Amino acid sequence: MNVWIAVIATGLGCYALKLGGLVTPQRVLDDPRVRRFTELVPVALLTALIAVQALAADGPRLEFDAPRMAGLGAAVAALLLRAPFLVVLAVAAAVTAGLRLF
Repeated sequence: MNVWIAVIATGLGCYALKLGGLVTPQRVLDDPRVRRFTELVPVALLTALIAVQALAADGPRLEFDAPRMAGLGAAVAALLLRAPFLVVLAVAAAVTAGLRLF
């Protein structure tokens, strides 16, 4: 039962967040501080997601996973070469999978 309460609460929270974005007045969105915040938050969240997923956690310590880090390096190289996002994902997955094969 506790799982369903968490699922319903999460769904309601997501809906409220979306609704909040729709009903926010335009004058609030035009504020330079709000605009700067909304430009930087996705970058910070994506960086945090990459940092968490790049290193494997084994209990309280982080483990260095060479194939995963090589895939991250290949993704960075593809981004520097201005590859499309799906190509970046495919390159990172291919390098990681190829190294895990060996």
